[in-house]
Amino acid sequence: MSDGQRYRLRAPSSGDEVILEAEPGMVYVDDRTGEKMEVVGEVLPLEPSKSKLPWAVENLRFCNWCDAMAQRDLNECPTCGRRMAPLG
Repeated sequence: MSDGQRYRLRAPSSGDEVILEAEPGMVYVDDRTGEKMEVVGEVLPLEPSKSKLPWAVENLRFCNWCDAMAQRDLNECPTCGRRMAPLG
């Protein structure tokens, strides 16, 4: 598995989107329309991060020590560094 930054790309005319680990200088083409896809944003968390989950409500939980938000797949809080309680 690659450790690269993930990006959200969109085909301008159809609005089709894909999330992938894009390489600088590469041109990505929509399979359906054949048009060049545009980078519309970086997917959080930004590299380097121990989590691969995007920052979305369904993927987050609160640290029981500092109340900071962290991804559900992490054991240690990225803010305070302490081990979080197990998920219910």
